[in-house]
Amino acid sequence: MYYPFLRGKQFELITVRESASLMAGQMVPIIEPVKSSRSSLRRAIEALVEAEGYFIVIANPRVGDFEANRQLLREELQKDYLADYGNWSVGWVASDLTTEDEIRSAFDLAERVAIIHAGFRSGIELAQILTRTPGVTHHVFLEEATSKLYRRHFTSGERILIRNGFNARRRNADYPQVDHFSDLHITFRDERMAGFGDYLIVGSDYSKSGGPAYAVAIHLTFIDTSEDEDMFVAHYISDSQTSPTDPGGKFAEALQKLVAHVSQPGSPVLHTEAVSEFIQLHQRSHYPGLGYAKKVSMQHHIELMADFLARAD
Repeated sequence: MYYPFLRGKQFELITVRESASLMAGQMVPIIEPVKSSRSSLRRAIEALVEAEGYFIVIANPRVGDFEANRQLLREELQKDYLADYGNWSVGWVASDLTTEDEIRSAFDLAERVAIIHAGFRSGIELAQILTRTPGVTHHVFLEEATSKLYRRHFTSGERILIRNGFNARRRNADYPQVDHFSDLHITFRDERMAGFGDYLIVGSDYSKSGGPAYAVAIHLTFIDTSEDEDMFVAHYISDSQTSPTDPGGKFAEALQKLVAHVSQPGSPVLHTEAVSEFIQLHQRSHYPGLGYAKKVSMQHHIELMADFLARAD
């Protein structure tokens, strides 16, 4: 089972909404709301409910607009968005700042709670707390914040490992043509996990907005069947990189490289609907904006994982 971890920014939520039917039955999206404008969150949740999919919504976000006003989000989740729907779990982040009382309060919200392990100080201590609070459906371990020694204390519920396969800290100009992304979709059972996840092509770091685009990069993940189905990410980077002007022209340069690569005979990039959309943008010489381009790349990753899961069955 695949667990994509998405921050609740506009285009991430659009990706969830448009992919809801594809996710249902084989994916469990984890959504961390970060924007106080909640209409996009509502529409994404409505799409998941309509598709009858299972999902996790984090009720105590670590970042974003709700960090200082979590109670409002909790009340809306419980009383408004999901009052009549049962096929979901409240996500509760256990970080280095989380107290025992906060852990216990998660179980006042819902009967099903997914613990998001994000740096809680002691695995032994948290495991003891949770033995007195039944109802944990998932243990979601953020790999960068949990050690193997920590994880071994949690054996109940579904154990999920989330890996950051995308290095978002680089400048766009510094990406190589191809990076390794992750082998967790192949090796998660070796880690004694029931499922795996990632942050798509966004990465685990959170920022409210991006900086000026001196270079434009488009990112597409692919699975290389000649490398034991290991996963990589191709970066298509504009040639123009000296100023933040003309993002549309830079996008066209990056898009030209993408189309040339995916059109090659034997290209390892799966020809998804998202790839078809990139090709259509190229044919129309249309610049949709960098946020929309990121959305299409995220859509491609979801489609790639759906194809992999179908083949794995």
